[in-house]
Amino acid sequence: MNQLKSRTDALAELPGEAALPGTLSEELRAELIAFRRDLHMHPELGNQEFRTTAAIKDRLEKAGLKPRVLSIGTGLMCDVGEWDGVTPMLALRADIDALPIPDTKAGVSYRSTVPERAHACGHDVHTTTVLGAGLVLAGLARQGLLPRAVRLIFQPAEEVLPGGATDAIEAGVLEGVGRIIGVHCDPKVDVGRIGLRAGAITSACDRLEVSMDGPGGHTARPYLTTDLVTAAARVATDVPALLARRTDARSGLAVTWGRLETGHACNVIPQHAELSGTVRCLDLDAWREAPDLVHNAIDEVAGMHRAKTVINYVRGVPPVVNDAETVALLDAAMTGRRGSYAIEDTEQSLGGEDFSWYLEHVPGAMARLGVRTPGDTRGLDLHRGNFDVDEEAITVGVELFTAAALLNT
Repeated sequence: MNQLKSRTDALAELPGEAALPGTLSEELRAELIAFRRDLHMHPELGNQEFRTTAAIKDRLEKAGLKPRVLSIGTGLMCDVGEWDGVTPMLALRADIDALPIPDTKAGVSYRSTVPERAHACGHDVHTTTVLGAGLVLAGLARQGLLPRAVRLIFQPAEEVLPGGATDAIEAGVLEGVGRIIGVHCDPKVDVGRIGLRAGAITSACDRLEVSMDGPGGHTARPYLTTDLVTAAARVATDVPALLARRTDARSGLAVTWGRLETGHACNVIPQHAELSGTVRCLDLDAWREAPDLVHNAIDEVAGMHRAKTVINYVRGVPPVVNDAETVALLDAAMTGRRGSYAIEDTEQSLGGEDFSWYLEHVPGAMARLGVRTPGDTRGLDLHRGNFDVDEEAITVGVELFTAAALLNT
């Protein structure tokens, strides 16, 4: 931490633009807000982000950079500064996809123009902050003020399990990268502040689908068949309780069902039932054991009722486990820009984030970026159609990324 503090102090001695790393001109600030609004009006789902990819690529090329579209067809990466082939780069990551929900905001000019599509998780802000940081860092590189090359990663399909990060990694975005940072919009944090946490900051999230079958029969004679409705109900209630007794409570392993469907008539015992839900886990080691634990619990409960099961356990994402040194880097970067009052502790959430896949390969950290206007009592939340942000968050994100890049020497 002392070394990072000395680097922060040294930034003040740099001339011109670098005296305040990440300072935006009014012209660039206005451009970035317009860019974010354009993305917000034209949301694209995972692996369909062709317009978004083209818009990012065009702006980076206008800045004299050489972005490369990923081999998967959407998303791109771009190096700022010349990589020497040896010194590890810092990567700045943004996710670029939207959600399949309607935009229900009223009274804004940038409401989504695409039916049943919305940037309701803030990915338009994430994208714009990394783009803005790239543009500022490109200017510093031309002045010889960028200490080492930085890689920009614009990743598709974060909302699609197991996440587009896996495809981006296979496409080579981490080659030459020694550390990676990102942000996620947080509507519970005031704009101008960030939330930091060393260790796990999100949970693992997997998808679970269970098919159950039996011979069916008359509700007057359940003893002659498999009472599939009861069997499905028992799986729904008993499996989560059973898992709670087979794992350390501190791991937070939890199965939550979102759908249970079976039967069509009140006097007919059905032949088929389906359940689907999510498996969430706070602990990385417990997450790795979760598939076997869940399979065994379902088979045990279903077997008691003579139901046959087919289990489709879809691996999602592990927890995002922030590296302590990278958190210290973000802390120093934000402190250097806005003071220690701009940083707050944040809790581990039960949400999933495929940023975690990058951390399986290189150290890094994700910060929570405050997007709530101070005093706003509307209670806006992620993944809701009325979600919106205070656009000053774009400036804050650019400052954070740029200052971290200058400190990463």
